[in-house]
Amino acid sequence: MIRSTMFALLIGAVTAWLPSEIQAAGGPVLVFGGNRGTGLEAVKAIKADGGEAVVFVRPTSDAAELKALGVATVAGDALNPADVKRAFEVREFAAVVSSLGGRRGEPRPDYEGTKNIADAAKAAGVTRIVIVTAIGTGDSRPAVSAETMKVLGPVYAEKVKGEDYVKASGLTYTIIRPGGLTNEPATGNGLLTEDKTVGGDITRADLGRLVADVIDDPATFNKVFSAVDRNKLTAGQMVPRQGMAPRTP
Repeated sequence: MIRSTMFALLIGAVTAWLPSEIQAAGGPVLVFGGNRGTGLEAVKAIKADGGEAVVFVRPTSDAAELKALGVATVAGDALNPADVKRAFEVREFAAVVSSLGGRRGEPRPDYEGTKNIADAAKAAGVTRIVIVTAIGTGDSRPAVSAETMKVLGPVYAEKVKGEDYVKASGLTYTIIRPGGLTNEPATGNGLLTEDKTVGGDITRADLGRLVADVIDDPATFNKVFSAVDRNKLTAGQMVPRQGMAPRTP
């Protein structure tokens, strides 16, 4: 009994000594882009795991589904640094997730929004960040076709800037780059890979599950992954399906 107690105390002491970047997040998560698409699916997965999420939404956004889920929201514009800073002040968060995307004709938040989130996280003492970008960004460029790059090149350029800012921020990051996103039901076949040459589709539900899983997984810290359905992998250049370009989160 004495030996087992001493062992437990020793393990506790070692855990307390470990740097924060290799410990689990273990607390509420602030989610940007969580009222729809991938972000909403990540919120659902966090809740399914018994966790808690608070979602940052624009004042004009439809938050009905979040309300039905019993998820708290904080209103603001991700392109406004003051709004983002205030969001981090409503709770003591363990991590932040961003799946910010843009609608056609609106300002892209891929860099400015990501920068605001990273800056506010650091100011609030939140060290863990997960961001969702897209296959075709950075060194995953070989995975998309010239046709796709022609259409989405400017978007990828903004996402690269956002990724690079997070990497240089000093935060413990995980970057997830999904392929083409679909609204089909979850398959359970979502895959994270460090192979930057692969492409393929993935459902938003499966991607949301992957996002939730990496939040407190030390094996994913300070790494960049491509996310695809393991049964829909493509090698080399990913080409859009007929009539559809790969969608960003």
